[in-house]
Amino acid sequence: MNNNSEDHIFEGVFTANPKGFGFVTVEGQENDFFVPEKEKNGAFHMDTVRIKVMQDPRSTRTMATVLKTLSHEITQLVGTFRKNSEGGYVTADNRKIVDDIFISRALSHGARENDKVVVQITSYGGRGMKPAGRVLRILGNSSEPGVDILSVICSEDLPVEFPEDVRKEACSLPKTVSRSSWKGRMDLRDLQTVTVDGEDTKDFDDAVSLTFDGKNYHLGVHIADVAEYVKEGSLLDQEALKRGTSVYLPDRVIPMLPLELSNGICSLNEGQDRLTLSCLMTMGPRGKLKDVQISESVIRVNRRMTYKDVARILSGDAGLREEYADLVPMFELMSKLSRYLRARRTKRGAVDFDFPETKILVDENGKTLRIEKEERNTASLIIEDFMLAANEAVAEYFCKRKIPFLYRDHAAPSEESIKSLKEFAGAMGFSLNTEKGKVKPADIQKLLNDCAGTVTEAPIHYLTLRSMQQAYYSSDCIGHFGLAAPYYCHFTSPIRRYPDTQIHRIIKDYLHGRTGKKVIAHYEKLLPGVALSCSAHERRADETERMADKLKEAEFMQDHIDEEFDGRISGITSWGIYVELENTVEGMIHVSNMFDDHYVYREKTYDMIGEHRGRVYTLGQQVRIRVIDADKEKRQIDFVFA
Repeated sequence: MNNNSEDHIFEGVFTANPKGFGFVTVEGQENDFFVPEKEKNGAFHMDTVRIKVMQDPRSTRTMATVLKTLSHEITQLVGTFRKNSEGGYVTADNRKIVDDIFISRALSHGARENDKVVVQITSYGGRGMKPAGRVLRILGNSSEPGVDILSVICSEDLPVEFPEDVRKEACSLPKTVSRSSWKGRMDLRDLQTVTVDGEDTKDFDDAVSLTFDGKNYHLGVHIADVAEYVKEGSLLDQEALKRGTSVYLPDRVIPMLPLELSNGICSLNEGQDRLTLSCLMTMGPRGKLKDVQISESVIRVNRRMTYKDVARILSGDAGLREEYADLVPMFELMSKLSRYLRARRTKRGAVDFDFPETKILVDENGKTLRIEKEERNTASLIIEDFMLAANEAVAEYFCKRKIPFLYRDHAAPSEESIKSLKEFAGAMGFSLNTEKGKVKPADIQKLLNDCAGTVTEAPIHYLTLRSMQQAYYSSDCIGHFGLAAPYYCHFTSPIRRYPDTQIHRIIKDYLHGRTGKKVIAHYEKLLPGVALSCSAHERRADETERMADKLKEAEFMQDHIDEEFDGRISGITSWGIYVELENTVEGMIHVSNMFDDHYVYREKTYDMIGEHRGRVYTLGQQVRIRVIDADKEKRQIDFVFA
């Protein structure tokens, strides 16, 4: 973007706030510029704008006024239709879109009161004028089953149904693996192999095998050969790149690939021959990697196992150990190797936050039944360790051979965020070792270990997580800071992630000797764009999943108004305190609902103190709350201290 700092004129992206004001993010500038409501001059959420920077002596924030809107990012939105005498208006689900959108009767598409609709913006308004638009699609009444999640999907413009020509291409693929397709592949069908996944998993893209010869472990990570069926440039490939990733929502999955592939010919189903790419690793008795072989293969999974059953087998369940007697020795070997691999990662300094995931269970109408905390168990850790090992081994293999590749990079935290973390840790009585403003993963893990079990563990974990940068895809290999890994990629999930499918093509070209100048030039040109697209689609999927979870959490808590729960303070801001309950549901206690005192947020210590009584609320503190409101539309839950 063109920025003229001498005239204090910049161009950037405007992010609106539901309270009316906003911020402008300018590339190359460390901090955002604050835009008061009266200085927006009609700027719409996500607009690219030209601003003039000004400094208000009464404020510590750098302020700006919008001079001109250069372009609009948002052209469609999802919201709730309300009727009036002139037609109606739509209140956007995205609360950062502050103004209602006027809809004339002629452009309402027959929408009725409280319908969820998709709106195309025809005018962005301005001084004294509301934005206007037309209804493109009616999703259904807000009270109808499934409309809530559908609204979230449409608000993020996620493709749901596969185009007819894509479905036809998927249906034309073989339903079974023919013997002729084995040519040139390693036949590993006699190798004892299992899939280990969640109980409700339907697409299986990774299987594992393990033997020990008395000296070395021989670990096989076998991944569905999606690239054998999804050829570059095909309709299936174009659609997969457009989606980037599968999206997992409480009441449905939006797959990257049609079911004919994801649940069919590509899925490593028990007892069926399947084409795979195998990463065969030889490891020493303590898990040190000695050798890697990557090969096209054909496998036949012996058993489809679940995390729950494998964990019970390893904990000594007599019935299951008898049922799976032929597999028990391999599971015990896996547990042993897994511990070695984790110990090696810990030794090199990998950061492990071990945050539980949320599992939202819904009924056939999509209504939330219960919300559970999903902890990692022994079996899920084993598979995680093996997938990490394969991802690292494959990335190192191709990086050292200087083959164009797609990596999963994770940069080190910024000096500013590390400085804040170090100051906070110091105030809590802990030290964070840094050198010239930089930090190593091992130093962060040492801090987390030092504070473990203390009252400051939760706030330090919280701030450490906030200091981390977001991982992304890149054609350059800079390594993965969080894993303390110099090489890392995503190799193990091609059914649900496009980057994995992309590198499978590169691997197959390499294995078949197709690495001439023309192929190399092709990938060098292609991969940067694929990396950007996949990173953007990953963020879109994450945001959609987060919004859907928040919506369902609010729906669940509507049945618990006026009930009391124990929780811990998970976040503190100037406007309130966030509290996470035992089931991972998070709500907020607004400062206006803290009646016993006037509370002030202290930025340096990330706490809140009462001005008169001196009571202090800190991150990680255990509290008891009462639920006072839950709003599905706003995806917001309100608490008060009990």
